[in-house]
Amino acid sequence: MNFETNETQKMIASSIQDFAKIHIAPNVSKWDESQEFPVDLFKKLGEMGFMGVLVPEAYGGSGLSYHEYITVIEEISKVDPSIGLSVAAHNSLCTGHILQFGNEEQKAKWLPKLATGEWIGAWGLTEHNTGSDAGGMNTTAVLDGDDYVLNGAKNFITHAISGNIAVVIARTGEKGDSHGMTAFVIEKGTPGFSSGKKENKLGMRASETAELIFDNCRISKENVLGKVGEGFIQSMKVLDGGRISIAALSIGVAKGAYEAALKYSKERIQFGKPISSFQGVSFKLAEMATEIEASELLTHKAAAKKELGEKMTTIGAMAKMFASEACVRVSNEAVQIHGGYGYTKDYPVEKFYRDSKLCTIGEGTTEIQKVVISRNILK
Repeated sequence: MNFETNETQKMIASSIQDFAKIHIAPNVSKWDESQEFPVDLFKKLGEMGFMGVLVPEAYGGSGLSYHEYITVIEEISKVDPSIGLSVAAHNSLCTGHILQFGNEEQKAKWLPKLATGEWIGAWGLTEHNTGSDAGGMNTTAVLDGDDYVLNGAKNFITHAISGNIAVVIARTGEKGDSHGMTAFVIEKGTPGFSSGKKENKLGMRASETAELIFDNCRISKENVLGKVGEGFIQSMKVLDGGRISIAALSIGVAKGAYEAALKYSKERIQFGKPISSFQGVSFKLAEMATEIEASELLTHKAAAKKELGEKMTTIGAMAKMFASEACVRVSNEAVQIHGGYGYTKDYPVEKFYRDSKLCTIGEGTTEIQKVVISRNILK
């Protein structure tokens, strides 16, 4: 394994840092307070190639590796995790699903718009009564001639309102049957396809989360991704890659909180000395730095296996579980190092703290990662 950051990663990091200073950092508090999803920002990110990081150049993407993708998500999330989350969901879920399982006609039709940021993508698996139990979904798709008719709803869907296109998993067989679900691509404006309640969230507030609703929504058979009945199996494979996204997001959150705490600890004077000189603070910083380093190593190992086409379900779950829990601990300690100021909105760590918790829940909770890991190591 090569532990050195390559030139492409360095260039991407520098490019995002410059971009973020102008277009993201000045707006973080405003977007957070108002829960504004800044659509125009994602158009700009698309122009820079960050909305189709893994998409081949033939389809309008950047054609980069998972290592570069981690850099993109991490660097954006160091400034605003909400934006990092939306970039990750767009790339790895909606776009990633079409890239991995679409036929050539489907890829040529939808990927160029997604990869360039012309269109924003959503991905619908979770429902109101089926979070971790995705196999128990109630949304159905019934074949009627050459179309499928969808009825039901999805919730906690990123970009449910602003998205131009969604990949949706619906039940075409019996409830609980892993081969009884199918993936469909649905464009905004399709009759019977609408968005519902927008969630008022603790953190990640600039990343739009809402319902998708299907009321006799008629979809052509041509919009089926892969084979009928493969939707759940496809989703699990998509989530394998998605866990790398959330691990990268977690690293970005942790680094943002850590760097703010490190800076503050050197500037804050108590008893005539910077608080970083006190062991109680310096040991916290040491633990934070170590957890970030370990998170990065796990995440890039998962990315390396993904790039080589090797089985990476276990290491991906490990990376996601460790990095997400680490970012919560790091963010918590960053607030503690700031003391009372860390509890105010005058400093960035309170937002990193609020944003961090989602990383342990989205794309499979920590508990689900433990299920995945334990099943695989006990085989």
